[in-house]
Amino acid sequence: MAISLRKNLSRSESQRYWELLRVLVERNLSARYRGSILGIFWSLLNPLTMTGLYTAIFGGIFAEVYHGSLIRYALAAFTGLVIINFFSAATSQALTSVVGNGPLLNKIRLPVSVFPVSVNVANIFQFAVGPLPFLAIFTVINVRHHVLETMTTPLSLPDLVGTIVTKSLINLAIFPLPFLALVLVCLGAGFLVAGLFVFFRDLPYFYELIVFVLWISSPVFYPASIVPPQVRPFLDLNPLFPIIESTRQIVLSGEPPEVGMLVRALLGGLIIFGLGWSCFRSWRSQFMDLL
Repeated sequence: MAISLRKNLSRSESQRYWELLRVLVERNLSARYRGSILGIFWSLLNPLTMTGLYTAIFGGIFAEVYHGSLIRYALAAFTGLVIINFFSAATSQALTSVVGNGPLLNKIRLPVSVFPVSVNVANIFQFAVGPLPFLAIFTVINVRHHVLETMTTPLSLPDLVGTIVTKSLINLAIFPLPFLALVLVCLGAGFLVAGLFVFFRDLPYFYELIVFVLWISSPVFYPASIVPPQVRPFLDLNPLFPIIESTRQIVLSGEPPEVGMLVRALLGGLIIFGLGWSCFRSWRSQFMDLL
């Protein structure tokens, strides 16, 4: 009977957590786009605008790396931008999530971790209805181009369509893996900065500098192949680098990404998530005294 009671309590707490998470995500999204005409699709405006700008300035220089195609360079820049924008938005919003809800936490006993998590879930939803369909469409288009370019013997129309569909489904099935690594990185970094902000209120100013350094050191508007060998070890330390490269390989190449790059992305995500969650959990008991 005691075991059954504990199971019911655990189930009740879990249901309460998920219900609270749903409410916070809905509140986050409705507050973010209240009164907006385009609503959630504004998340596409920044990467599309910056992609056009980068293509106009750097397209002529870096297009050679992408088989002389400005379109492929633009798509590569767009892919890098949506990833760095997701990281920047998710972690910057998570940074203030605990302190910003301090008055609520002082009135009602709530699981503190739900606030950084809700911010990330809201950004996942925004990504899913914004950039994700674009990336999926471009993936299928590039798979088709790759199949046609590498075809050594003529195929019948049914065989050709079957090959394109099969390769497209494989790439689309793999796509969630680098995105999972990105979510793990954002959750871990979000937990870390949300916890630190409780103790250090100057953190947002310092964190802006950190995000800028990560943006510059990530191959967003430039291909990783142009980075000098002396600088490459520093690039490899950037947890967003394997995520961007794996996603670009899926979207641009028409082939699955390198296994080593994908493993690095997932391993980096797990390490950062573990570190962020461990720190957040160990500091949690001190939060209420400072909120």
